[in-house]
Amino acid sequence: MTNHSLDEATLQSLRRRASDQVERHQWEAAQASLETLRGATPEDPRVALDLAAVMEARGLLRDATAALLDAAKVGSPVPGLLLALARKLYFAGELLTARSCLDQVEAHAPQSSVPLVELARLRWLLGEYKQAYALSKRAMDSGADTPDANYLHATLAQYNGDIDTARTGLQQCLRKWPRFGEAAVALVHLEKQNSAVPLKVLDTHLALVQADPPGPIQQVAMAQFQAARFKVLDDLGQADEAWQALERGNALMRALHPYDGAGEAAVCEALASASTHLAKRVAHATRDGAQPIFVVGLPRSGTTLLDRALSSHSAIASAGEINDFRRQLRWMTDVPAGGVAGMLEVLRRVETIDFTELGRRYLAQTQWRAPGKHWFVDKNPINVRMVPFIRLALPHAVIVHIHRAPMDVCYSNIKAMLGASSAYSYDMASMAHYYRLYRGLIDRWHRDCPGLLHEVAYEALLRTPVATLTGVLDRCGLELEPACLHPERNATPVATPSCNQVREAPHLRSLGEWRRYEARLEPLRAALNA
Repeated sequence: MTNHSLDEATLQSLRRRASDQVERHQWEAAQASLETLRGATPEDPRVALDLAAVMEARGLLRDATAALLDAAKVGSPVPGLLLALARKLYFAGELLTARSCLDQVEAHAPQSSVPLVELARLRWLLGEYKQAYALSKRAMDSGADTPDANYLHATLAQYNGDIDTARTGLQQCLRKWPRFGEAAVALVHLEKQNSAVPLKVLDTHLALVQADPPGPIQQVAMAQFQAARFKVLDDLGQADEAWQALERGNALMRALHPYDGAGEAAVCEALASASTHLAKRVAHATRDGAQPIFVVGLPRSGTTLLDRALSSHSAIASAGEINDFRRQLRWMTDVPAGGVAGMLEVLRRVETIDFTELGRRYLAQTQWRAPGKHWFVDKNPINVRMVPFIRLALPHAVIVHIHRAPMDVCYSNIKAMLGASSAYSYDMASMAHYYRLYRGLIDRWHRDCPGLLHEVAYEALLRTPVATLTGVLDRCGLELEPACLHPERNATPVATPSCNQVREAPHLRSLGEWRRYEARLEPLRAALNA
């Protein structure tokens, strides 16, 4: 019940004041106003959401998370508020409570497409792909008709192996919204292209986008259509035209998302320093419940294939590509997400970390993904930077580093259009710099944490899968099962850019792909060898 010590006029005045303070970025004053409001209206989750956002802006991640958890205890009969709360809780690393909020919304069986789409999106973020797909189907049946809703439905169809529905949905996206470049990229990657017809269609869409007023939205769309053109031309063997399309698309992305080489180097230097400092610490944790197998490396190095092979074992589940360890690390240091600057601040506070508590928090938010299993695969390449922290927080974890021939993995990143978070991949010099930083960290981990990383070569996984997988499973105290040798038969959903590729039997066609563009990639080779 509302505390009536403040009348409605006073409450409205406080709301306006808090809104004005937020708009002016007067964070401390806004927090005070919102805390007064929360005391007067403890049943209103909107106040808690606003308060959490202000606390996070002030760098108070733990306080923000506590405000969200308090709001979740109160709950709300309004689906939109519960969904907003679930989204914030997800990004705060409080997955169990986020799922509880979603369960409450679903229990009321919403019929409107708007909450159904958001439910599907949040289940997707949580890695619950089958449930997300079912919700998305209901949303479409309820009349969902926005670009995002259609694209989400097609994406979930693809993740769940329903390729025909994915194809139809992506084609419909492009018919209704001809400037939707992301749909074009997804469509041409559903299968190998053997006709020039899609190229003509893409050129028509690209011409529409080029005629639009210039700006970031137009640049991203043009880059996406160029990436789609590259895929078609590459499939058709038209190497010169394909490379031109790739260069155009990457140049557009590079202009929007310049690579911060100095920042990346600073993070790696700080990580290396922390590793040396932490190397002598002893880990203390009892084994309780399913434990993680971290699969780390560079993107496009074979992490998904290894995940699919391992999770075909009867004792291993796949958690997918999750960010839980980094989120719990940020909570432990009370540092909100903030790119390079945020990670540097985390590393400056590393001495404050109770690593046993970090491991406990991580397992509390992840073990639900592995019901009845002994192990689960946490496949997130960027966790290659977390190795010394994982060692101390989760001493029973297995960490597998999968690596691939430098030219192969770098070319695969350059051609993949990985998004804003992978600024290194849009330029050969940046790609080489990022790769050298990554290799430097691997060498450091082997020196400071000898024997911790289990090394797997992507090429060996393809050529000698029995020996390679046996080596990994030995680290888990498990024996090889025949299903592990047929990852293409793994029926669980898969949510990565290579989701179609890993549904094929493992093959050697991806080895040496870069040689098709060998002359064009000479600057990359030179930079890697510098």
